[in-house]
Amino acid sequence: MGRIRTKQIKRLGHKFIELHKAKLAKTFPENKQRVQELSDVKTKKLRNMIAGYITKKMKTIED
Repeated sequence: MGRIRTKQIKRLGHKFIELHKAKLAKTFPENKQRVQELSDVKTKKLRNMIAGYITKKMKTIED
């Protein structure tokens, strides 16, 4: 079983995908950098959780 993500992570991830789909990629390091550039997320943990969720969703959208 995987880790359960909170509503906040899912909501922010969907918002990023809606607004910046062309700038996001299928790899975690690239998405981590994009989240840092395009938002004002204060903590590294929150940034990484959002980037991981975005990476998972981008892989399922493209396939």
